[in-house]
Amino acid sequence: MGIHALPLTLLLAAQPLPQTQAQSQPEPLPMGEVAYQMALLEGGIPELQLACADAARFNLKPRLQALRDRLMLVAPAPQPFPVVMANARALLTCKAPASAQVVLNRFGPGPGQQRRQWLLLDWRAASASLDHRRAALALRRLANGDLASLDQEQLVVGVSEDGQPLTRSALDLLADHEAASGQLDRAAAVLLAGRTPGVVAARRYGLVAEWLQTLGQPSSDALLEAALDQAAADQAWSTAVDLLRLQLRLNLQAGGDGSRARQRLERLSRRLDDRYTLLQRSDVDPDALDQQLRSPRQPGGHAALGESRPAGSPVIAPSPSP
Repeated sequence: MGIHALPLTLLLAAQPLPQTQAQSQPEPLPMGEVAYQMALLEGGIPELQLACADAARFNLKPRLQALRDRLMLVAPAPQPFPVVMANARALLTCKAPASAQVVLNRFGPGPGQQRRQWLLLDWRAASASLDHRRAALALRRLANGDLASLDQEQLVVGVSEDGQPLTRSALDLLADHEAASGQLDRAAAVLLAGRTPGVVAARRYGLVAEWLQTLGQPSSDALLEAALDQAAADQAWSTAVDLLRLQLRLNLQAGGDGSRARQRLERLSRRLDDRYTLLQRSDVDPDALDQQLRSPRQPGGHAALGESRPAGSPVIAPSPSP
C-alpha cells in the first residue's frame, strides 16, 4: 500500500449531505463508518492521513488509536525517503509524535536538502512529544555550528484563529528547549548568539539575565565574555554595548561595584564615537579601522580593562580570541 493514492480518496473527501435544505450551514459531521473502515483496511498513507485529520478534528480517540496502529505497519522498513517522511507526517496528523520519531529513525538522511527536511520534521515530532533534548539536538544539527543562523530561521509553531501559520525564531525555540531541559547555561549562550536588535534583543537579554542570576556570577561572567568576544569578531558593536550593559546590571545585582563593566562600556562607546568621526575623513581606510575595533584582546579592546572584583569572587579566565 504505502504512499499510493486509491480511488477511495474521493469517498473520504465527500461530505455527508444535510438532512434538510432549510439549513444553510449544516453542522459538520465526522467521516462515515464505511469510509473510515475502507481507509483503515485498504488505504495507503494519504488515505490514512485524511482519516487521521478527520478523527483528530472530532476527537474520535478510538479511531485515532486504530489509525496510528495501522500507520506503524502500512510501510514497513526499509522505505525510500519520501515514504518515510509522509508516514511520519501522517502520524503527526494522528497526534502520535512519539510514533513519528520511531518512523523517522528508520531512515538516515544524507547531506543537503534531504537532511534539512528530516531535521525539521524530527524537531517538530520531538517538540510535540515534549522531548526537549531531542528537539534541541535537531535544531543544533540544523545550525551546523552556526547558532546565529537560527535567528533567521522561522519555524511554524501553530495556527491562528483565522488559519494563518504562527512562527517563531529557531534560535528562541532552541533556547526554550535547553531551558526546559534544565540547561540554563546552554539556553543563555544560545540567546546571546542572536543578532536581532531592538525589542527582540531586549526580551532575550531579559531572559538571559534571569537565567544567569540563577547560575551565579562565575558562570554568567564566562558566558558574557564568550558572547562579547563573538560580538567583536562579528563586528556587532551594538550587541557588544548591550552585552556590557547586561554585565554591568548583573554585577551590580550581585553586590559588585560594576566598575570594570562600566569602564569597558565607556571605552567602547568612545571608540565607536571616534570611529564614526574618522569615517567621515576620506584619508582613513574603513577596513583597517574595523580590524582595530574587532580585536578585543589588543590594548584598548573591550577585554583589556581590569575590574576590582568583590572579595572572594573567582577570577574567570578569558576565552581565547576569535
